[in-house]
Amino acid sequence: MRVRTLEISHAAMMVMVVVAMLVAGAARGYERETAESWLLKLGPALNMTTYRGIFVYSRGDQVSSMMIAHRYRDGRVEERLVQQDGANGEILRRGNQVLCVLPEQGRIHLDQVIPSGPFGEAFASQQVPVGAWYQPELLGEDRIAGYPAMVIGLQPRDDHRYGYRLWMEKRTGLLLKSHVRQGGEVLEHFQFTMLEITDELPDSDFEIQSGVEMKEMVPYLPVSGEPGVMDGWNLGWRPDGFMPVAAPRASRGQAVAFSDGLATFSVFVEVAGGTEMPQGASRIGATTVYMHYASPDPESRERFLVTVVGEIPPRTAMRVAQSVTVDDRNALARTLAD
Repeated sequence: MRVRTLEISHAAMMVMVVVAMLVAGAARGYERETAESWLLKLGPALNMTTYRGIFVYSRGDQVSSMMIAHRYRDGRVEERLVQQDGANGEILRRGNQVLCVLPEQGRIHLDQVIPSGPFGEAFASQQVPVGAWYQPELLGEDRIAGYPAMVIGLQPRDDHRYGYRLWMEKRTGLLLKSHVRQGGEVLEHFQFTMLEITDELPDSDFEIQSGVEMKEMVPYLPVSGEPGVMDGWNLGWRPDGFMPVAAPRASRGQAVAFSDGLATFSVFVEVAGGTEMPQGASRIGATTVYMHYASPDPESRERFLVTVVGEIPPRTAMRVAQSVTVDDRNALARTLAD
C-alpha cells in the first residue's frame, strides 16, 4: 500500500512538472507575442491618439521641456509644440504644413526643438520589421504621468544599433516614456510629466499667439528621385536592416537616408569648401555626427566631405562614412551648381 502511495505521489509530481514546463513555455511564447503586438500599436498610437501634456527630453547634458497638444481629425494630424525653457517659441503642424514661431533671439531650428526619437519619422511609420533587428521583450508594468504602462525592451541583435526601452500606455499604446540605451547607459530619455488623453481637444489648443513673427517651413524636403539614389558616388556599406527612406534635401551636394524601423541615419556628400572641417566623430546623446574626406583617386586634389548623422554608434557611422567612394565628380559638381 505504501509503495502504491509513493508511486501515485511520484506520478503526480511528474504531471505537475510537465504542466509547469508547458505553462512556462506557453508564457514565454505569449510574452514574445505580446511584446511584438505592442510594437505594432506604436506608430498608429503616436498619430491617432488625441492628447495634451508636458514632456521632458534629455540627451547628453542637454535637457528641455515642451508642452504638446496633439489630435487626429478628418484624416489629418494636428500638433502644437511650445517650448517651456529658454526663448519662447512654438511649432504648429497641420498635416504636412508647419508654422514656426520665431522668437526675438532668432529662428527656431526644427532639429533643436523636436526630439528625434519618440516624435521622429521612424517611430511613427514602422516601415521595417523591427523584430528582425531587435529582440523584443515584455519587461512588466509601470505607471507614468498617472497612466498605467506596459514596458517593452528592445535589445539590438548586433553592435550597429542601440537598444530601446519603451513605456506604452495600456489602453491606447501611446508612448509615455522612452530610453535609448547602450549597455547599461541611458543615452537619451523622453518622458511625459503631465498628460491628458482625451477624445476631443478645443481648437484654441492649436492656435498660435497673435502678433508674433511666423515663418512657414517644411521640415522634411525629400531629395528628388527615389530614396537611396546616389548620383556620382556610392555607399559601399551600411548595416543590415537599414532600408532607404526619404532624405532631407542637402543645401550643398547630395543626401540619402536609411531606417531600420526605429533608428535612422543620413549620409551627406558635398564638394569640400575652403574651411577645413575636423574629421572624426562627435556624439550628443544617441546622435552621432561623423565627418570624413573622400577623393575620386589618391592623386586627386579635389576632395568631398562626407557627413553621417543619425542614431547609430560612432564606430558604425565611421564605417558608413569611410565606405563612400566618388566615381563621378562631375555629377556631384552639377548637383552643387543646381
